[in-house]
Amino acid sequence: MIADDGQQLGVLPLSDAINIARTRGVDLVEVAPNATPPVCRLVDFGKYKYEQEKRQKENRKQHHSNKVKEIQLSATIDPHDFQTKLSHAITFLCEDMKVKASLRFRGREMAHTEFGFQVVRKFLAEVAPWGHPDFEPKLNGRSINVMISPLARNKRAKHPDEAQQAPKPSSPTPLIEVVPPPSAARDSATRDSAPGAKPAAPPRPQGFNNNPFDNLQLGGSSGS
Repeated sequence: MIADDGQQLGVLPLSDAINIARTRGVDLVEVAPNATPPVCRLVDFGKYKYEQEKRQKENRKQHHSNKVKEIQLSATIDPHDFQTKLSHAITFLCEDMKVKASLRFRGREMAHTEFGFQVVRKFLAEVAPWGHPDFEPKLNGRSINVMISPLARNKRAKHPDEAQQAPKPSSPTPLIEVVPPPSAARDSATRDSAPGAKPAAPPRPQGFNNNPFDNLQLGGSSGS
């Protein structure tokens, strides 16, 4: 058994090892089950698990960074093919892989190498948010080669697919006008047209609330 400070405590019975772990307030973790006898260690299991995952993540990152993916270009590449190659390069760089962009001249294309350099420089400009060239594009024989390394995660743009999947802000809920049901309008019309129903009072004109002439009664016509 190995203590939490790295000291070897020797071969102990399982019950004694559990009691020591409880006394120190840590966990008893089996780190080498295939050994004879099995090797256990006194550790905080949560911290031990976190360090393991961190170590595995670093190993995966180191494994990906050692991979190099090659992208083949041409001086007369079609725009659609150019976008496809660019998409592949962005995916590789987002996975922490290096990308080697190479352009090979064929036949009489060597007479106008400037067109090949234009394609390569355009490719580097398009991929700049995700990676940077390790050196300037160079003509080696009949090919132009350049190595592109991924940017750091905190400086690298998101993958285009992830940007498109980002949730959009929800629009405000439109106001709904409350309209009475048609049955209410029909009941009101039927009630007004029923026999013996009093006609609805006309709307009171706007003006004085207490008009002194409201109760004035005019007499019959008389000679003046």
